[in-house]
Parts: sequence; C-alpha cells; structure tokens
Amino acid sequence: MTIVDVRILVEGASDVEVVSKALQGLALGSEYNITISAIIPTTNVEIAKSAAAGADLLIIATDADRVGRDLAERLYNELNEMVGHVERMKLPLGHDLEHVDVELVRKELRNTLVRAGLKSLQVLPGYMEIRKELLDVKGKYDQLANDYEALYKEHEELQKKYEELHAEYTRLRSENEGLRELLDKKSRPVKIEDAWKGLFPAEPVPEERIIAIAVEKLGLAGKIIVGQGYIFAEDESLIEELLKTVYLSLAVKEELEGKEEPKPPKPPEEGPAPEPEETNIVENPELKPDEIERLLKGVGDE
Repeated sequence: MTIVDVRILVEGASDVEVVSKALQGLALGSEYNITISAIIPTTNVEIAKSAAAGADLLIIATDADRVGRDLAERLYNELNEMVGHVERMKLPLGHDLEHVDVELVRKELRNTLVRAGLKSLQVLPGYMEIRKELLDVKGKYDQLANDYEALYKEHEELQKKYEELHAEYTRLRSENEGLRELLDKKSRPVKIEDAWKGLFPAEPVPEERIIAIAVEKLGLAGKIIVGQGYIFAEDESLIEELLKTVYLSLAVKEELEGKEEPKPPKPPEEGPAPEPEETNIVENPELKPDEIERLLKGVGDE
C-alpha cells in the first residue's frame, strides 16, 4: 500500500518538542500506514503554504484557547485546497514539556488520525463513484487512443495516396498544358485577305491563283492549302513565309517592269540626199502601152 504523507503544523518550537515526544509511543507505520514527514512550527501563512503543499494529510495542532482556534481556522481556509485533507488537533494549554501530559497529546494525535480516516470513509462512496467515472473515462480514452492510432495509420496511407495522386495530377496537368499550347499553335483556315492585310496593310491583296502558283513552285503542296478565298497550314509560320515570298516576288516584278520602257525609233543618219538615177524615160500619162514599147525599143537601138 502507498504510505500516507502526514505533516503537522504547530505554533512554535516548544510545540515541536511536545508533538515529537508524543509520536515516540505511536507505531504509525504499522498501525495506520502513515509517516510524519514534517513538523512545521509557524504561524505565517505563506511559510505554511510552502511547507504543507502536496501533503496527503495536514494536521493543524494549535492551543485549545480562542487564539488557537482562530489561527487554526485561518490556516485551514488558506491551506484546504493545497493538501488532500486538513484535520484540526487541540494541544493542551502550556508549552512546558515537563508540565504537559504527553500521553494526553498522544491520545489526541491518535484520535485526530482516526477522525481523518473516518472522514475519508465518508467521502469513500463519492470517491468510488469518481473512480468508476475515471475508469469509464480511461476506457473511453483507451478506445479513443486505439481509434486515433488506426485513424493515424489510415491518414498516413491516405496521405501517401494523395501525394501519388497529386504527382499524377501535376503530370497530367503539365501534359494538358503542353497539348493546349500545341493546339493553340495549330492554325485554322483563315481568309487570304485577312492574312495578307495582317502582314501588309497598305498593299493590295494578290489574286488567289498567284498564291496557289507560289505554293506549287515552292514545293509546299500538301503543307499549305489555298482555295475558296482561304489559306490553311498546320504551321502558321508557313503561311507568313509564303505571303512574304509572294509580296517580295510581286515587288521585284513591279520594279523590273518599271525599268523596261519602250525605245523610240532610231532617226536616219544625216547626209546628202541620194541623187536620182538618170534616165531618158519621161513618164507621160498620155502614152499608150504600144507607144511606150516602141519608145523603149528605139532607145535600145541607139
């Protein structure tokens, strides 16, 4: 069994001698399972608090007169909450060990211990009820502790699964963002006019057939599709490069055509006019064909 810690509070040093003498005839350990751990001579409340704190049983031993009763009551009110139980003990008047009946003190001490024990029995039912409640609470606590341990393990497993799922989510999110960026890069069919004006706002839009010829000549067939006023390519940069090439080609063609102006006819070289060949033939619109023939024959005879 646990030893009960008993401390005795007295008014002065002479009372310590009286109580110590009375204790010599008591077998407290074997009879009551208690030990007197301290006899405290003081009337100071703060010193009493420091010395009595934590005792199982505190006996306030004061004189039986009115002053002793008042002191015991004041100490009881101050120390009651600091110890397990407080019991009052009356000392006979007089503090001279030679004139004090030690046996009377011993009897009063024994009676005080018995009263304390009986009072403890009075609170025993309440104690047992509290003990029962404590055991119930302890059982619930143990159950809650087991539940907590199980829930903690489940929490760790769920935490691990969460981390795995979060990692998978992060991976899928990254892939999804990559796919979204890839889809955003995929061009949709756009109007030739819109694409051209986006690059060259001040330039007239070329005919669709010119752009189609450029696609064929540049070997972009299959990569770029032109038709119905629209142009399409999986890579938008191809459309931009194609239109820039067409623009450059048209600009170069226009530049070259501007330099090839028609040349004026070369003027004849200046010099003396050629003299007409001399002939004896005189044109006479009145001559008839046979006359002309005769004249020519005569000229030949000469």
